[in-house]
Amino acid sequence: MKAKRLRADVLAGLTTSFALLPECIAFALVAHLNPLMGLYGAFIICTLTALFGGRPGMVSGAAGSMAVVIVALVVQHGVQYLLATVLMGGLIMMAFGLLKLGKLVRMVPHPVMLGFVNGLAIIIALAQLEHFKSGEAWLSGTPLYMMIGLVAVTMTVVYVLPRLTRTVPPALVAILGVGLAVYSLGLPTRTLGDMAHIAGGLPTLALPDIAWNLDTLRIIAPYAILMAMVGLLETLLTLNLTDEITESRGYPDRECVALGAANIVSGAFGGMGGCAMIGQTVINLSSGGRGRLSGVVAGVSILLFILFLSPLIERIPLAALVGVMFVVSQQTFAWASLRVLNKVPLNDVLVIIAVTVITVFTDLAMAVLCGIIIAALNFAWQQARQLYADSHLETDGSKLYRVHGTLFFASTTPFLNQFDPANDPAQVTLDCQHLSFVDYSAIAALGTLRERYTKAGKHLRVLHLSERCKKLLKRARMQHD
Repeated sequence: MKAKRLRADVLAGLTTSFALLPECIAFALVAHLNPLMGLYGAFIICTLTALFGGRPGMVSGAAGSMAVVIVALVVQHGVQYLLATVLMGGLIMMAFGLLKLGKLVRMVPHPVMLGFVNGLAIIIALAQLEHFKSGEAWLSGTPLYMMIGLVAVTMTVVYVLPRLTRTVPPALVAILGVGLAVYSLGLPTRTLGDMAHIAGGLPTLALPDIAWNLDTLRIIAPYAILMAMVGLLETLLTLNLTDEITESRGYPDRECVALGAANIVSGAFGGMGGCAMIGQTVINLSSGGRGRLSGVVAGVSILLFILFLSPLIERIPLAALVGVMFVVSQQTFAWASLRVLNKVPLNDVLVIIAVTVITVFTDLAMAVLCGIIIAALNFAWQQARQLYADSHLETDGSKLYRVHGTLFFASTTPFLNQFDPANDPAQVTLDCQHLSFVDYSAIAALGTLRERYTKAGKHLRVLHLSERCKKLLKRARMQHD
């Protein structure tokens, strides 16, 4: 059983490494960097997070979300400033994990997760369309038909092979099979070597050649913070998704520390920054990768490709890699979210759609932030609507109010509207046994209510305040009975 597990991890890691290659090269080119910087970053980050991270089976590398963040920095200030930014971003990631802030990912609602997954699935698919271009022009004629045909063959193999055998990852068979067919038949199609040449040596230690002063800090700090936040967000959300797929539990704080350390090492050895990559993670998991070995194999394979196997690897048809990524896009998209659109509350539907659209057209961080804000506002609105009060006259002529619900910034107006100081008797009692005070707005609302009764020449008596509420009142220096 152990040998079978090791074999599955090795094959899954090898499959994942083929999927990492074009993505990391493409992201490096997007950021105006040497493709080897993307591959070195993939080797270092993938290997170190696999060894020391908190989520076996998850794959990290030089991610597109990070590339988009640092394009402007590279154009304006150059590669050395980028490497310094990667170092600083790694320190921020480590601090985030050491402070045990990884648990904040629990604040992300499920509809936001669905939107995040759907948006990234669409981005993965759209990114493959670039391979159907030659320069700025779309392919046409024989090159286009050849590309489409090979993509279709690759996808067919990936979908059909699991019905025949599960001894080898279908994506690996598809990539190697299509590659061998193209080479044997001499078919004219674009290969990985047309993107970039990946031959190189071992990465070498060289700290960024810049002036380490406050002026430099002012330049790199904003990019480092943004890079760290985007990387952490994508990593933690991918960790959540991996937990769901594997039905196991990862350790977000440990993953954040490992990711930060991996980025520091990557920056020190001339590599790009990176984070978890959802597409490659899905490939790894669907290929049977569940242990740390799969990630290590994927990372080390990248280095072996650079050092020894570049002539062979550069012959892999882009169509085969595109076909695999199209399948990943289809498998990543949460199709169940479409089936439940008419079964879940409208506000959740809006969150799913909004996060999906914003992810595609802007960036992940903005999409998740907007999704959380929308979900939080809806939650506040729903909680505010649930506040209500029961009231009746006592035998002594006083009036008793029992308020139920949560008193916070959004429910203060409904709370105050429950009372009638002008027409209530001289003695009024407020029973807070079933009322939760959440924030300072709640305390201020209680103070406003008391002032209204005082102005009306009446006395408000408050009962059954919780210990937490009493502490809030004491801090606010308010008097209560």
